[in-house]
Amino acid sequence: MLDDLDRRILRHLQSDPAQSVPDLGDRLGVSVSRLTRRLDKLRDSAVLRGQHAVINWRALGYAVEVSLRVTLDKTQTRAFDDFIEAARDIPEVIEIQTFLGRVDVRLSVIARDMAHYQQIYRAGILTLPHIADIEALMHVARIKSDEGLPL
Repeated sequence: MLDDLDRRILRHLQSDPAQSVPDLGDRLGVSVSRLTRRLDKLRDSAVLRGQHAVINWRALGYAVEVSLRVTLDKTQTRAFDDFIEAARDIPEVIEIQTFLGRVDVRLSVIARDMAHYQQIYRAGILTLPHIADIEALMHVARIKSDEGLPL
């Protein structure tokens, strides 16, 4: 599926996604037009899904991160759909993951401080539909956070 040039393009983009196409072409030794065609091919095949700004929410005053493991009342046929739809509306929920097993959903929640988290929890999280059980895990340290692939 990927040839050597595609892998080289992806490696360079992983290390510096903001670099310009001409700079990337120079680094790879290919013309801008050839590189643009390859990038279009990678996007069309959904290998490249776009470029994202990574925002350091801690620098914006969000000092607390909590991971909530949620078990839903699966006797309700729309439990997952209703829960996820409502959870998306809470701005401080920055990630929603679903699982198979005892835990159905994991929410990552950020807050400015513990008082702010308590307000989010009481006014937002506890009002979400179809919750059977919640386990909260306070985030202490992020040891590894790398979405790069070994290409």
